[in-house]
Amino acid sequence: MSDPYKGIALFTPGGDLVYCLDPTKSEHWHLHLCFKLQEILNLSDPPHFLVPHYSATIDRTCDPQTGIINTWAEIHPAVVQHKAFLESVFDTYDLPWVQIPWQDESSAKILLESYRVDFPELWQCHDLIVPYNSVALVETSTKSQSEYMLTLFVAGGGSVTKGALQFIYELLEKNLSSQYTLKVVDIFKNPEKAEIFHISATPTLVRTKPEPMRKIVGFVDNPQKVLRIITS
Repeated sequence: MSDPYKGIALFTPGGDLVYCLDPTKSEHWHLHLCFKLQEILNLSDPPHFLVPHYSATIDRTCDPQTGIINTWAEIHPAVVQHKAFLESVFDTYDLPWVQIPWQDESSAKILLESYRVDFPELWQCHDLIVPYNSVALVETSTKSQSEYMLTLFVAGGGSVTKGALQFIYELLEKNLSSQYTLKVVDIFKNPEKAEIFHISATPTLVRTKPEPMRKIVGFVDNPQKVLRIITS
């Protein structure tokens, strides 16, 4: 991505991700992402307490005098382990991330832990990577477009996994007009989920909604075929 934009990612303690890209830099995205987490995990309240500790931000600006694009990326310590996913989602390979120091680390961790009883879903991993945009609330409320539920099965976090994730993300963002939810399952960490869908090779993409189920194995070099199967 070479144009200016603001990208914000919000993680849960369990590792789920909701993120957005805003070319206009005009939305209050942290609030939106909290509401989105409340919606998809059926929480009693939006988890605003996650923002100071489980978020990452990328800000790309254009210098009006030189036309040079400058990029600033910040990440909180609690989500540094997820940089590989962020690099795939925001297409920012080799970008240096500035790590934001904890504000009184021990107190912050105690405060976060105090929410676990009321929000146990946030500490569970649902393997979610959910994009969000400014029209999502309208689409969700009207149900005017069908939703796609997709699961990407990968093996570990190496270059093949990063390539598959970037491939799927770019394909969906550029070609799929309907809302979608993408789950990423590492078969090494969740072999039981691989068994359920009879996964014998990776990467494999499974469409579970709309029915009938569709499965795509070894798709990296054929984007049009993948898109055709997803939407058929």
